[in-house]
Amino acid sequence: MKVTGVIQAGGRSTRMGGRPKALIELGGRRIIERVLAVLAPAVDDVLIVTNTPELYAFLGLPMVADVYPDRGSLGGIYSGLRAAPSESAFTVACDMPFLHPEIVGLVVARAGLGDVVIPRVGHQLETMHAAYGKACLPHIEERLLAGQLKIVEFFERVRVVEIAEADVARFRDPEVAFMNVNTPDELERARGLAARLG
Repeated sequence: MKVTGVIQAGGRSTRMGGRPKALIELGGRRIIERVLAVLAPAVDDVLIVTNTPELYAFLGLPMVADVYPDRGSLGGIYSGLRAAPSESAFTVACDMPFLHPEIVGLVVARAGLGDVVIPRVGHQLETMHAAYGKACLPHIEERLLAGQLKIVEFFERVRVVEIAEADVARFRDPEVAFMNVNTPDELERARGLAARLG
């Protein structure tokens, strides 16, 4: 099955003082460049969901705006999935600097087995490191129009395949693999990790 990689770069970065998280340098590269370097080899094509395309033009990738603005991550998932040329979209946040190729591969390889293929770590489903199939679109849209923006709430309407924490942990500590850089403190922690991981 063909899978499109979708990088979500539509957030406002309010906890980072409005500075676009994706463009912060970490270990000599912008975070979004780190994400792209891991994502691109694992999927058939890549697009970016963003409402500020001028910031990401340097990547030379197709970009789409939010279909329903100000609807958070669920709106971004919908916009990327709707625009994806493939039947499935592996969706990832733009501020996850420690994506691991094999963990991305775990999700992408199973993309055809369910409408949502998603890692679980403890009680947490990693909604911004998951594959969503086109069958999700009407259920997501219904939620967006109702203003119900919690991502997992549409899962009861579709087929969900979970990837166990133990499968993820074989390749990298899940806390590192799924880490987001949302705050200055998290950025400092990420800088230390980047130096250690190389």
